[in-house]
Amino acid sequence: MIAERNVPLQPHNSFGIVARAQQLVRIRSEDDIAEVLAREDWRKMPKFVLGGGSNIVITGDVKPLVLKVEIPGRRVVEDTPRACIVEIGAGELWHDTVRWTLEQDCPGLENMAMIPGTVGGAPVQNIGAYGVELQDRFESLDGIDLETGRRFTLDAAQCAFGYRDSVFKHPPGSGPNDFGLAGRAVITRVRLRLPRPWKPELGYLDLARKAAESGIDEPTPMQVFDWVCAIRQAKLPDWRVLGNAGSFFKNPTVTPEQCADIIAREPRIVHYPMPDGTVKLAAGWLIDACGWKGKSVGNAGVYEKQALVLVNRGGNTHPATGGEVMTLAKAIQTSVYERFGIRLEPEPVVV
Repeated sequence: MIAERNVPLQPHNSFGIVARAQQLVRIRSEDDIAEVLAREDWRKMPKFVLGGGSNIVITGDVKPLVLKVEIPGRRVVEDTPRACIVEIGAGELWHDTVRWTLEQDCPGLENMAMIPGTVGGAPVQNIGAYGVELQDRFESLDGIDLETGRRFTLDAAQCAFGYRDSVFKHPPGSGPNDFGLAGRAVITRVRLRLPRPWKPELGYLDLARKAAESGIDEPTPMQVFDWVCAIRQAKLPDWRVLGNAGSFFKNPTVTPEQCADIIAREPRIVHYPMPDGTVKLAAGWLIDACGWKGKSVGNAGVYEKQALVLVNRGGNTHPATGGEVMTLAKAIQTSVYERFGIRLEPEPVVV
């Protein structure tokens, strides 16, 4: 276990916001968590679990004990004609893991290539892209309760996955069954079930266009991986060059009646019918329609190529503050609500 004091967090959040952790412990095994909980002073402290820092907005120095999860490891647990099950340490990078599964001839994650962050953060957010979500490939996860020190395993139902949501985003007592794990648990390992036989998921328009442009009717998993990487690189900024937290707002869902009302006023609105009968609206389109693309508040701005992404225009030398990012986000929320009557919900966790 490695413990540090007064640790700069700018390298550990993809927005590049300047802040410090009063105390930070690097978690590289389950035993490290046991050591933390064995110390009386740390056991009683509030705790903040940090993975890749790709889905957070830090608004000031972090006073809770920061647990920086760096647990390594990847292995194929089971490989049958029906599925390949892999187990991944929570500290492994997600994109590298997607590539690794392809190298093991265990495809199924390629639509989620280039999503930043670590594997441990993937279930928290129920990450997804281009028609595939983590819950579609999830088997189970292991974790440790930070209050009791007990180790646990959860399946998909127990994780209560929703759109960019899970039990790990809700505090205890906030759900219908009072089962929330935000701030209470550390995910240590994640197991994914990758179905066989593999078939490409090409339902999204961008991927369908790539297939048509290439003239390939039956792409390989690696070709889909390459297409997704190319699409994301064309649309989204590299956080290592231009700090950001990816898509900042969730795509809102409305009833068919609400959608019809909006279409009557805004015929060009981008929308997608959902299996449950609701309609998903493109948050980026709503933000762009309100004139925010390219605008800034201080050194926080709206990306010129994709209005759904907020960026740090100040780089590492004059970075945006968490306050500037949230001021910009709230102004966007107000504009969208005033014009469309829709409340946008941020995806990142605000610390």
